[in-house]
Amino acid sequence: MATSKNSRRTPPPPTATRLLLIRHGEVEASYQKKFGGSIDMNLSSNGKQQAKVLADYLRAKTIDAIYASPMKRVQQTLAPTLKQRGMEQTIFPGLREIDFGKWTGLGWKEVEEQFGFRSHEWLHQIENHGVPNGESGKVFRKRVEPCLREIIAKHPGENVAVFCHGGTIRMILAILLKLKLPVTNQFDVEYASITQMALHEHLNEIELLNFTPWRDLVG
Repeated sequence: MATSKNSRRTPPPPTATRLLLIRHGEVEASYQKKFGGSIDMNLSSNGKQQAKVLADYLRAKTIDAIYASPMKRVQQTLAPTLKQRGMEQTIFPGLREIDFGKWTGLGWKEVEEQFGFRSHEWLHQIENHGVPNGESGKVFRKRVEPCLREIIAKHPGENVAVFCHGGTIRMILAILLKLKLPVTNQFDVEYASITQMALHEHLNEIELLNFTPWRDLVG
């Protein structure tokens, strides 16, 4: 069949940009189940093993760039991946965990008793009231969002790994999915977990949520 000289081929749809949002591994026992936030703690021995399993899983993945928080627990989680892949990272201080202010170092029950709200309401407190001597949801977003926008702008159509923290991942999800921060309390973001976002021209979607290679691939 003849083709008109004026006919044009439909261009292929643009390739989605993919973000692999990776939380650090398990931290030292003394900081587990506490509001760690700005405390620059280390990984536990189990967390270091999680990081190795994570690196093995990511070996088969295409990753064009790596961004990370400067905090120790993130850097220790990222180290095996950098070693295996021979890649360099870009450190963004704005990707560090939220500053929990007077909650820092306290357990869930202690925060409930001292500040008068139930533990499952912690994101509501951050979003609506802020944390005493810490960051409000507005302030937290103001430092995370520029990092996110720069990453997206620099890597259209590429796969980017972002190694950071549970609170930071929740904020990124809130921004990309246009959600209030407290809504992200419905999502689990466990130690050494991967949450993958596909950013299309008119839609951002979750392709993988809270996948934990250390648990789901190792019996």
